[in-house]
Amino acid sequence: MASLITGDSGVADDLAADALAEIWRYWDRVTAAPDPLAYARGVLVNIARNWNRRHGLEERGARLASLFRREHTTTDADVSSALDVRAALRRLPYRRRACVVLRYAFDLSEREVADVLGISVGTVKSQTSRGAAQLAGFLAESSAQSDPRVALAPNRAGGLR
Repeated sequence: MASLITGDSGVADDLAADALAEIWRYWDRVTAAPDPLAYARGVLVNIARNWNRRHGLEERGARLASLFRREHTTTDADVSSALDVRAALRRLPYRRRACVVLRYAFDLSEREVADVLGISVGTVKSQTSRGAAQLAGFLAESSAQSDPRVALAPNRAGGLR
């Protein structure tokens, strides 16, 4: 989860370790929580959000679900697609990225995402919708750059992309 939210696997390892240390430090609160796993996710998301703020990454994140749920052998195309998705995720603002990752990669309900992020269900819905649309646009841009034929394909309005 930390890797998808931050876009950096090295940093993600450190953040996951920090989250585990915080969870251990407040173990009584974790075990008293109605859903300890949601509490732990919240700790990780908060640590990642703070890291993002400190490093100025707030503004930098329908293929997502299929990429994260694939159960077949990895091919070069799969790796390339996963790298495209990760690069696109990094371009999303933090809250949108967190909503998209928690909803699609971790298959949490809107209520669970709201609880983890400490926001309303309506905000989760809007941020997830906007994030998914923005992500699709980023991925389309990436496809157009890697395949010139896509850039010359007519769009819905009849013009070129």
